[in-house]
Amino acid sequence: MAQQIATLTLVVADYDPAIAWFTEKLGFALLSDTDLGDGKRWVVVGPKDGNGARLLLARATDDAQRARIGDQTGGRVFLFLETDDFARDYAAMQARGVRFLEAPRHEPYASVAVFEDFCGNRWDLLQPKG
Repeated sequence: MAQQIATLTLVVADYDPAIAWFTEKLGFALLSDTDLGDGKRWVVVGPKDGNGARLLLARATDDAQRARIGDQTGGRVFLFLETDDFARDYAAMQARGVRFLEAPRHEPYASVAVFEDFCGNRWDLLQPKG
């Protein structure tokens, strides 16, 4: 049986600002926005081309979940956004106001730069070598 990691949960304070950030700043598509009742929604975003994992935007519902917003990995890079054209996507993301924490660097494995999402989670934008 073939398996893949298809969806990851990202805890957010509210759905609509999260949808706006991912669709406007990263250019992701809104893949699902289903009302589940009682203020809950099934909200999924992901790259427009449909490649890779998707993100389930989950609204925090208690203090423990709210404490994790923006720091789901203790300050480490949490997610990796791979591209086939690093320079194009880096420039486009900067133009749309994405906050990069460093200048691009060229490592043996990839061209890479760390950025933060609107909650403060750290991501790598990277173009793998080869």
